[in-house]
Amino acid sequence: MRAVKPSFFISRRALLAGAGASLALHAAIPTALAASPMLMQAIAGKPLAPDFTLPDLDGNAVRFASHKGQVVLVNFWATWCPPCRAEIPSMERAWQKLEDAGVAMLAIHVGGGGDRIWEFLAEFNVTFPVLIDRSSAVSKAWQTIGLPTTFIADAEGRKVFRAIGGREWDHPDLIANILAVRG
Repeated sequence: MRAVKPSFFISRRALLAGAGASLALHAAIPTALAASPMLMQAIAGKPLAPDFTLPDLDGNAVRFASHKGQVVLVNFWATWCPPCRAEIPSMERAWQKLEDAGVAMLAIHVGGGGDRIWEFLAEFNVTFPVLIDRSSAVSKAWQTIGLPTTFIADAEGRKVFRAIGGREWDHPDLIANILAVRG
């Protein structure tokens, strides 16, 4: 008796090729979405953001909780991160708009410190507050997924939005979404 292949038979080679194409498609989707200037994910349940105290570039202690009553953009980044480097100019332009609207911005450099940060920030004429998380403890507590990762916290200190990957932070829709968190 001869075995008959069913009409829905798929060879292993075709199955593997299809799986590879499917994985490639799924891998490309987050990249395409991350490139969108407006994408921020709402955070379910709006959990309270972990408080922290970190030094700024002058060594002064800055506490997250001291910004209660303000919407706060908290950006985790590093000098070695190409998407971080790409978004810094738009963050500076956004800062010029958000500061005047009473929104705080805290850019947290993850790991290391020193001259590299100063050189990096001088290159882009950064004026927004930069803090240093040498041990990455704050980054871990905030559950960052890669760099850059940015959170928008509301006036009660709850995480409302998250953006993974670089953005054009001065895009009018992103600015409007951030300002809408004020209520």
